[in-house]
Amino acid sequence: MASVCFYFQVHQPYRLRHYTIFDSDTNYFDEYKNAQVCRKVAGKCYLPTNRLMLDLIRQHEGRFKIAYSITGVILEQFQEYAPEVLASFQELAQTGCVEFLGETYYHSLSFLFSPKEFAAQIDAHKRVVQDLFGQTPRIFRNTELVYNNALAETLERIGGFDAILAEGADHILGWRSPNFVYRPPNTRRLKLLLKNYRLSDDIAFRFSNRGWREWPLRAEKFGQWVNAVNGNGYTVNLFVDYETFGEHQWEDTGIFEFLRHLPAEILKNPDNNFKTPSEVADAYEAVDVVDVPHLVSWADTERDLSAWLGNPMQSNAIHELYNLEGMVKATGDPDLLAHWRKLQTSDHFYYMCTKWFADGDVHKYFNPYDSPYDSYINFMNVLDNLRSRCTPTVPSLRSSTLVPMPA
Repeated sequence: MASVCFYFQVHQPYRLRHYTIFDSDTNYFDEYKNAQVCRKVAGKCYLPTNRLMLDLIRQHEGRFKIAYSITGVILEQFQEYAPEVLASFQELAQTGCVEFLGETYYHSLSFLFSPKEFAAQIDAHKRVVQDLFGQTPRIFRNTELVYNNALAETLERIGGFDAILAEGADHILGWRSPNFVYRPPNTRRLKLLLKNYRLSDDIAFRFSNRGWREWPLRAEKFGQWVNAVNGNGYTVNLFVDYETFGEHQWEDTGIFEFLRHLPAEILKNPDNNFKTPSEVADAYEAVDVVDVPHLVSWADTERDLSAWLGNPMQSNAIHELYNLEGMVKATGDPDLLAHWRKLQTSDHFYYMCTKWFADGDVHKYFNPYDSPYDSYINFMNVLDNLRSRCTPTVPSLRSSTLVPMPA
């Protein structure tokens, strides 16, 4: 038996507007740019792909199943800028073949810096999924698939989840395959579903690469690769950004035709099926414990956190941000709290990454800045204004220790 488990990440941040040290306006976010990007991606990806997914579910009479992890910040943008996209996701939810996963509302790295904020964002995201899609998430996906043993232990204390998604990185699996269900150490009931990064990345990154020896990738060929898992695993976990379809891989690459024919090719083999993540967790027992003492993510070949915390600018910015938590929450100001939380979105720190800046590659996709340094300066200008809004309200916290900015 080979169960194909598709999970798609749906997310766009609230991008900051150009903000200088002379600004005093508390409107930090670029409404025009955010609306423009949201509508652009809606036209190229969200709407056509949702229509195709709905057609495939109907065509295969419920045997084709998928899952989404949709951040709270993009759901807000759908409501404001593209309500037809939200309606199309709700139509998918009504099929009974689509699962919605739990995560941090603001696509944040709060797990690393504030356990209370992490739990609050999980709860907020759970409520919005219940309100909009009529589901209570059973599976958790942390921002950028950031994971370690401590995350599993934290989620078990929080409760309500049956499994966690993580990257099937070679250095944590060793000789083992990502095509089985595992469990974390020191937990009683949680299961661990690991991404098959090779097959996932064949779709997400290599699909249009004419230098790739497997190009062009057809649905028939991919179906054969899935068939090869029979007898060597239970599940093929394909975890990709939803923008793969139509945005990262443009329509003229054939990505939609590939997706259109893929379910039929996989279902040709009677030993294959599609399952949502919760169905995988219900169907298969864990075969082993996977010990992940150090943090991993799904980013780049390193599979670590260096894309967000790899240089002094990133480290300084995120520590400054979370050092304001007590001040912000003590004000009781809902607008201030919302602004502070939108600044937690991991994209802001990704834009400060210097690892690939000289390469001009895919990591600059949707990046509104000319350089990582511009991103850092802009973010810190916003943060300085946000701090000034806290200080008069909470005099006793004015001397709160902050990480100093680098010279």
